Order: sequence, then C-alpha cells, then structure tokens
Amino acid sequence: MLTTSRELALQIFEQFRAIASAQSLKVVLVTGGADMRAQAIALSQRPHIIVATPGRLADHIRTSGEDTTAGLRRVRFVVLDEADRLLAAGHGSMLPDVEECLSILPSGDARQTCLFTATVTPEVRALKDMPRPASKPPLHICEIDTESPAVPSTLQQTYLKAPVTHRESYLHILLQTPRNLPRSTIIFCNRTSTASLLEHLLRSLEHRVTSLHSALSQSTRTSNLARFRARAARILVATDVAARGLDIPVVDLVINYDVPSDPDTYIHRVGRTARAGRKGESITIIGQRDVELLLAIEQRVGKQMVEWQEEGVNVETRVVRDALKPVGEKKRAALLAIEEGREVTGRRRKPKVRKLVE
Repeated sequence: MLTTSRELALQIFEQFRAIASAQSLKVVLVTGGADMRAQAIALSQRPHIIVATPGRLADHIRTSGEDTTAGLRRVRFVVLDEADRLLAAGHGSMLPDVEECLSILPSGDARQTCLFTATVTPEVRALKDMPRPASKPPLHICEIDTESPAVPSTLQQTYLKAPVTHRESYLHILLQTPRNLPRSTIIFCNRTSTASLLEHLLRSLEHRVTSLHSALSQSTRTSNLARFRARAARILVATDVAARGLDIPVVDLVINYDVPSDPDTYIHRVGRTARAGRKGESITIIGQRDVELLLAIEQRVGKQMVEWQEEGVNVETRVVRDALKPVGEKKRAALLAIEEGREVTGRRRKPKVRKLVE
C-alpha cells in the first residue's frame, strides 16, 4: 500500500498490525525518517503487507539490492491511498516515485490495483476514461455519495477579514475568545516556515501548541501528533501534511491561517473536523488578495461562507487594545530564535553531523 505522508502511513500500519496479529500476518512500515537498513532487513524477510510512502520505497528499489526488493516482484495486490495526490503532476509530484515503485511489481495482468480517493481530479478521471485492451477485464468503479455536498452539513464555514500585517495578532485574539478557548484546534499554513514561526510565537504567548510539518524530524512529528491526540496540546500548527486522512478523534475547530490555492486542499483541511456526524467549525482568515481564492472555494463546495461572529466579541477592537504591541514583540523574539536555530523550548538545535566515508 502506498500513501501520501508518513503520519498517514503510520496510522494505516497500526490498524493493519492490530488486525494482522490474530492472523499471523507480518506487516512492515517503510517511510522516510527511519533507518533504511532496518527497513531493508524487514523487506528482505518477505512480509505479507507493506505500507509505504512512495519516496522511501523508491529509494529501496534504487539502492537496497535484489535481496531486499525480490519480494516486491510477487505482489498480488496494490493499493494507492489518496490516489489523487499520488498521481498529481506539477511541482512536488510523487508520480515519478510511484512509477518507480510500480515498475518492479508484476504486470497489471498478474496483480489487482485499487485506487482510493475522496476527490476526483483530472488525473484520476483520465484513468477512468482510459481505453482498455480486449484482453483485460473492465475497470470496476465504485463511487459513494457523489451527490452529497463536498463538506458535511454539520460543518459551519466562516471567514474572518484581517490585514496581512497584523494577521498573527488576529489569530492570537481569535484563539482566546470564550467560545474558542477550550476548543481543540488545527491551524493550517501553506509553508513550513510559517508553521514554525507560529509555533514559536503562540508558545511564547502561552498557548498550548505543537506542530506538524516536513521540516521536523520523524520522531518529533510522531510525538507532536501524539501530544495533540492526547489533548496535551490544544493547538496543532500544521502544513498540508496533516490535511489528508489523519483520524484525530476530536477536532472542534480548523483555522486556515493561509488560504489554500486549491479548493480541494480546503476540503481536505476542513475535513479534519465535523467527522462522523459531529459538529465542527472552520475559520478562514482572508486579506484583500485572498478574495478570488475564497470565491473559488465557495464555488467548489457549493456554499457561501458567513463572516465569523461571536456574541460580545469585537476582534478588531481587542487586537488594537490588547494584541498589537505584545504580539509584535513576541514575533520579533520568535524570528530571532528561529534565526539562531533554537527549538520552541529555547534549546539550540544540534547541528547535523555528516559521516565521511573513506
């Protein structure tokens, strides 16, 4: 099974391992951030199920040798989870790694390939419409709830207008309102640098916050996600690494600190709340340049957002009165800490040591 992120792969792996234990099935996790040698040994032992991210499995195919990858030549079932993302072209595409992974597997006649996706992109649609040779059976396509709204009816979608220069202050006040203060919240950013800055800033402003993005080590990503799931941290600042598939039992609020450029990304982000019939709320912070992106999202989800309101709360007044000066000072300190290579705890990051091969 191939999927898009380490966290999603780990989640799937844990579910498979729980199910497989009673069946004496061997399950292996192959993702970045872990020891390749240990993974190569596990792969060479011919596991029944492999859960992997495309990049790391492709690395093994290129470098780990025939003893490690021989078992892949006997695979009978291939599953692509979040297939729309795996097959997407353009910057950051995983498609070359996916193709390398598929190249070592048996031909399509000798295996069954299953694709799962919540959003039907042009790449996925192209597979659906591709002509099939007469010797191959027709594709089986199962579409569920295609007439349902793109987002659940239990999700309240709102927006908050904020000037770009004071966006951090608006976010700080938004997190402190009486309705939002107890809520388990995910804040989505478009860049890892923004996520890192917000984690430093919000922590210095005494919010219980952690983060999840690709600039963190795998052990840190895993422990941070565990802290958020256990409610040890109320706020998770994340990039779109956290937007797909992750099952976090209770997320009350999703805040789009940055408006995503792709409406489907918005759908995946806000899908972290209002799950399994529960209620949830999303707040998208917008500036003057974000209006067109907001309109595209509204067209995609088939519903207009309403402006965020809370009884007795005027965010702009509170920002001017309580937030501009302290948030500005804390932001400068956070930027300095990041420049000095300090972690959110204040400790300096250990420099990476490169091993020299003689």
